[in-house]
Amino acid sequence: MDDTLVEILPAAEPTDLLDLVRRLQHEVLQLRQEVAKLRLENIDLRQQANFRKVMHAKAVHRAEQLEAQLQQLRGENAQLKAEIFGRKTEKPTADRSNQLEGEHKSRPRKRGQRKDKPGPPRRDYGHLPVVEELHELPEDQCCCPECGLPFSPINTEDSEQIEIDVQAHRRKIRRRRYQRKCGCKNSPRTITAPPPPKLIPKGLLGTSVCLEILLEKFFSHRPIERLLEHWRLLGLDLAAGTVAGTLQRLVPLFEPLYESLLQRNALSPFAQADETRWMVFIDQEGKTGHRWWLWVFLGADTVVFRLDPSRSHEVPEGHFPADAQVVLLVDRYSAYKAMAQVHGGQVLLAFCWAHVRRDFVKVGKGWPERKNWALDWLQRIRKLYIYQRQRQNHEPGSAEFLAADTALRQAVDKMHDQVRSQLADQKLPAPCRTTLESLQEHWVGLTRFLDDRRIPLDNNRSERQVRGPALGRKNYYGSGALWSGRLAAMLFSLFATLRLTKINVRKWLTWYLESCAENGGRAPADITPYLPWSMPREKRTEMALDPNDSS
Repeated sequence: MDDTLVEILPAAEPTDLLDLVRRLQHEVLQLRQEVAKLRLENIDLRQQANFRKVMHAKAVHRAEQLEAQLQQLRGENAQLKAEIFGRKTEKPTADRSNQLEGEHKSRPRKRGQRKDKPGPPRRDYGHLPVVEELHELPEDQCCCPECGLPFSPINTEDSEQIEIDVQAHRRKIRRRRYQRKCGCKNSPRTITAPPPPKLIPKGLLGTSVCLEILLEKFFSHRPIERLLEHWRLLGLDLAAGTVAGTLQRLVPLFEPLYESLLQRNALSPFAQADETRWMVFIDQEGKTGHRWWLWVFLGADTVVFRLDPSRSHEVPEGHFPADAQVVLLVDRYSAYKAMAQVHGGQVLLAFCWAHVRRDFVKVGKGWPERKNWALDWLQRIRKLYIYQRQRQNHEPGSAEFLAADTALRQAVDKMHDQVRSQLADQKLPAPCRTTLESLQEHWVGLTRFLDDRRIPLDNNRSERQVRGPALGRKNYYGSGALWSGRLAAMLFSLFATLRLTKINVRKWLTWYLESCAENGGRAPADITPYLPWSMPREKRTEMALDPNDSS
């Protein structure tokens, strides 16, 4: 029975039939038992095979998930490297973190002066004071070397050089004292001339020194220590504590100006906003760490910085009045979307296309296999900028404006159709889908510029406003006290507003500090003449950044 199930038996006598039947019955029982055992083993093997198939399918699915996750992590890693080590500027000639290789088909422009564009005009230095120097020959050379007859002077050969003379000095104030000669009893016996105006009563540093400190730190973003080191080379050795105490006493002088800037900026019908981190090294109850936030709000004729320990929606919400009617151009940060004025419809959010563009650049850099897909979208966004620039360069209603406006709207509609079409594709990779879903979610705010010419395509202007503070943050690493942070926010706002309105910051600050000194070291009672939007025309011409600009 080892090889066959049925064994051929030899012929037997009838008497052996009973034994043969019994033997066959026994063998049949064994066969049935063996068949039952094999059936059980067969069932068990089938179950194991099905289990293996299920586990294999799960393993394959898990491997696919891990592969997708690996690709996602590789892409995110590439994005983080680009964010950390890439350049942050938006300048197209220098920035490579916001561009993809192959995006621009034309050859890069050569460096240097272009033949098709005139060079910059020669600068005019005629407004600078002139210090004349006359150079003559030595006496022994003012005669003919052969006969010895003296030369006769006729005229001069003139040339010019630009020089700067910086010198620290002590201003010694001598007040004349008088003694009366009459016998009147009601008048004082000794009379002293009144003191000159002083910015800080009983202070050591004069107005010119305070002026240089404020400009160097909050306009040029130069650390005070470097400034003091430079002054030591000129022979002036000032203590850092003296400078800090002086700055603290200057804070009240700028508070009225800052409040006026806040009120003016909050009433602007169109504004841009952005925020950046700012370190304030104080311990505040309920706050962990020293990271604060410097918010910037760019209005029509003002720039305002607000320093706050929070990055929540309460900061922009508190900046604008509850009944404000304003179009606010921002990035896609959720705090702006959570503003009460946004939910109430008083503030309309417009979103930045430069941030959308960065999303596609990140996909192209993080996932090289999706580079062509990202390049196609970058070309579409590039067309928006081209048509928008053409539209802005012409007056509304003109034929050129209508042609550019039509092309722009058609490009926007085509882009929207492309978004919906690609999102309907179930095989669209996750990073591409995430980018397009974000684009679809913010589409209304991204297209507000079509019907409102005040809205640019991006909020790069507000981002450029925080470049200076970001530079100061790297140079002197924030503020060491709350009053210092408040002074930084006030002067950042003031200087940025003056630059926006084309006012010479040095001339204006000199005028204002001298006015404060004449007022006994306090802010003038009426600050209206010092505000750019209410400054008298004659003073505006005097303070203009360009002497020929009287606007």
